[in-house]
Amino acid sequence: MVRQMQDISCKVLVIGAGPGGYIAAIRAGQLGLDCVIVEGAYYGGTCLNVGCIPSKAIIHAADEFEKAMHFAGDSAIGVKAGKPEIDFSKTVAWKDGIVKRLTGGVSGLLKKNKVRAITGWATFVDGKTVDVKGGDEDCRIRAENIIIATGSAPVELPFLPFGGNVISSTEALDLPAPPKKLAVIGAGYIGLELGIAFAKMGSKVTVVEALDKILPLYDNELTRPVEKKLKSLGVDVRLGARAKGASDKDLEIETADGKAETIKADKILVTVGRAPKTEGWGRENLVLDMDGRFIKIDDKCETSMRGVYAIGDVTGEPMLAHRAMAQGEMVAEIIAGQNRNWDKRAIPAVCFTDPEVVSVGLAPEEARSSGYDVKTQVFPFSANGRAMSMEAEDGFIRIVARADNHLVLGVQAAGRGVSELSTAFGLAIEMGATLEDIAGTIHAHPTLGESFQEAALRTLGHALHI
Repeated sequence: MVRQMQDISCKVLVIGAGPGGYIAAIRAGQLGLDCVIVEGAYYGGTCLNVGCIPSKAIIHAADEFEKAMHFAGDSAIGVKAGKPEIDFSKTVAWKDGIVKRLTGGVSGLLKKNKVRAITGWATFVDGKTVDVKGGDEDCRIRAENIIIATGSAPVELPFLPFGGNVISSTEALDLPAPPKKLAVIGAGYIGLELGIAFAKMGSKVTVVEALDKILPLYDNELTRPVEKKLKSLGVDVRLGARAKGASDKDLEIETADGKAETIKADKILVTVGRAPKTEGWGRENLVLDMDGRFIKIDDKCETSMRGVYAIGDVTGEPMLAHRAMAQGEMVAEIIAGQNRNWDKRAIPAVCFTDPEVVSVGLAPEEARSSGYDVKTQVFPFSANGRAMSMEAEDGFIRIVARADNHLVLGVQAAGRGVSELSTAFGLAIEMGATLEDIAGTIHAHPTLGESFQEAALRTLGHALHI
């Protein structure tokens, strides 16, 4: 029996219900625009289902287990407990419950804002028409404006295809138990976040990185505390080494000095980046300008075709959920007639390793290479009372400012819980704060945030607590 194709018309069509897509649809609905959103897999996209949220749940469980292990012996603070155990199947079930609540919340918000959600896979017929198949109903949608929010997928190595004991981050978050031996290919934020978490839960972890440093997007000052933690956890980090393939369940690599070596592994986690999903939805039926492997957009996120917008991972770096969400909100408002354009001074990047690493705006060398004469200083958490009382002295906050007018260009930090300070860092840059603005703001005591004020004071030349 051939299913009849339903015809639908709307003001706004959103393809993809990840963080960028669903935010665009919700905002469009709030603005009274007739909006349809199409999703082929799951609402919330990679971030809510198999990325940001579930990984942070696993990381939290690993942190709690490590804390329990810490208290199994003698501790400086006098807390003592028995030998802990982890039921990883229960951990995964707890993580799945969080995901279910959040994805259900997204569906509820779409419904609340009168957005029509259609399950299925969208294919462009032309710049105003999309066919949707493979879901509950087949339909042809004609829209005045279309927002492409198709996201990205893990990069697969041709000589190590996903399957069996070769896994991506998606499968890593659903393992029945922590692997006894885990090989991680790639020392970027995904590889190290998960590698550290599994090391805390008892896995013997080996990290293989082709470059000569971990977290290549961050400078050495920021990565040094993470290196220290990796060493304390017994993680074997092989820099300048390249994966070559797998034999049985083991990983074959070429070391930095060109020697062949076999790394024993029950699971091989490949985390060498993500690629934009630019195929499989009829791009060949459009005339879109490309920027390398990404869809080219202007400062309103409009593509080379009028009325066709693109947001999120499919449009370039940084591939971050909060960038996609901000773009989605903006595009909905542009379609509604508001005067908006993309002019973000800073997009926070957070690495949820141990310790956490945050970078907002320009790092010192980035600022100098952009032509600025800068002033920069760090304030260590070892001089912060709250950090001392939390056993969290490893790390610091660093401020980068123009030397002439003291305008803050960037803020970076490494340390426990610094992800929660990223909002303050971003707000300071977005609002055009100077060192004097931050130094003159009364910060609550005792908090880690005091170190932000102290970093500003130290950059001005008169820190009070160091």
